[in-house]
Amino acid sequence: MKTVGFNDIRVGDSARLTRTVTQADIDAFAKASGDNNPVHLSEEFAKTTPFGGIVAHGMLAVSYISAVLGTEYPGAGSIFMGMNNVQFLGPVRPGDTITTIVTVTEKHATKPIVKLACACVNQNGHTVVKADAVVRAPHPAPAPPHP
Repeated sequence: MKTVGFNDIRVGDSARLTRTVTQADIDAFAKASGDNNPVHLSEEFAKTTPFGGIVAHGMLAVSYISAVLGTEYPGAGSIFMGMNNVQFLGPVRPGDTITTIVTVTEKHATKPIVKLACACVNQNGHTVVKADAVVRAPHPAPAPPHP
């Protein structure tokens, strides 16, 4: 886990995290969220939809953005304050490999607040989710935890 303190953050900085989506991930997200829509859980049902098969919850992909912000950049100690302009641009299916990329677009002049452009891109290079995030960055960077 990384931490970048507010003073070290620069506009244009970016970070990424890659995950392969499994049906177990989708099932766990359904259980945690209570969203048991059969388009996520039943291949038989999902085949009857325009997707033609199971798709992950859109918010599962959005949670990958949270993972990058909280573990990679700015990292530990960050507080996710908000998200704007969330767009679901394509389905995420079991077996897809999603690379989530966050890029700093603005840094507040006096408060440890950072805005980031966020994208989740599948293994074919298609952006499946786009959003803008607002994060309170660690200020100063916290000391790493002792083992």
